[in-house]
Amino acid sequence: MRNVWCLVALGLLLNPLYGGDALSVALTAAVDTAVQKEIHQQKLVGTAIGVIRGGKIVYLKAYGDADLATKKPVTLETVFNWASNSKPLAAVLAMQLVEKGLLDLDADVRTTVPEFPDKIAIMTCRQILCHQSGIPHYTNGKIIPTLRKHTEKDPSMDPLISLEKFDKSPLIFQPGAKTAYSSYAYVLLSAAIQKAGKQPFAEQVRERVTKPLALTSFEWDTVNLKPSWATGYEMNNGTIVVTPDVAHDWKHGAGGFKSNIKDFARWAQALVNRELVTEATQSKLWTPQPLKDKSPTTWGLGFVLGGSGDKLRVSHGGSQNETRTIMMLVPKERRGIVVMSNCNFAEVGKIAAAVDAALGGAKSR
Repeated sequence: MRNVWCLVALGLLLNPLYGGDALSVALTAAVDTAVQKEIHQQKLVGTAIGVIRGGKIVYLKAYGDADLATKKPVTLETVFNWASNSKPLAAVLAMQLVEKGLLDLDADVRTTVPEFPDKIAIMTCRQILCHQSGIPHYTNGKIIPTLRKHTEKDPSMDPLISLEKFDKSPLIFQPGAKTAYSSYAYVLLSAAIQKAGKQPFAEQVRERVTKPLALTSFEWDTVNLKPSWATGYEMNNGTIVVTPDVAHDWKHGAGGFKSNIKDFARWAQALVNRELVTEATQSKLWTPQPLKDKSPTTWGLGFVLGGSGDKLRVSHGGSQNETRTIMMLVPKERRGIVVMSNCNFAEVGKIAAAVDAALGGAKSR
């Protein structure tokens, strides 16, 4: 069900809108009204949105509170968890290594990460990327960790160590037989990227994404709370309460990143402008990956897909206790919408769809 709301929202990204370099007064008002309506209906605490068109970021706005207790407002500098929107970034990193001939998507992942226990089944990075690995998620299978103490200063920053949270778990199906979303699988992918790239995963992120895109707020979700970070909220019996902040850095490319809305939009902009991989590689990222029996799926390599050709729609959502995020792209038209919220009950797909509808509706008037 994780990608259903992505696909619903993708279905609404059909308007042939966007032209010029900035939103008109009418479009700005329409977008603002649509977002405010959703925030009110959903009872959200804090939200930030970004709009990309013609390959340019043309609209950014923050709403509500980053912290209810202090009434600190959300600003364009407020940092939110990306949650699973970290996965497309890991996918891009993997494909950059493929371009360099350093990673074979269709080889047994254990040829790259022999530290991962043999599951008596060949599992590939391609299968991990499109969620066909058979590795369980948090609650859909038996999770068996390796229990041992670590003396490293910061063990959570090594994906090879993070594997120990689930490495003894049995597969829930044979790789390639089904599709089942798995964050643990993307921790294994992060370890494969580290090994294949012969460089710590964090350094590869910094050198091949953060620096080239000049992301100034992009960072790891550690235990060190910072003033710029949004406080997370949940709904408890109809009452909005603070949700405990948990360090997600151990997830790496599965869900370990944070940034403000400006950097999240910049990342989305880089994707529609093909700034990080070649056209051929991007086409592979955004090609549906069938199961072994040739059954079709809606997953590319790290992205949810809808439509095809000129009507291709690309998305990914993010969900953690402290956040909900979504990124929705229309590659052919080099446009997209990104949304971040500090409420784990936020229906961010509805916000993105409302923004898109407002843009199209205002233009037609």
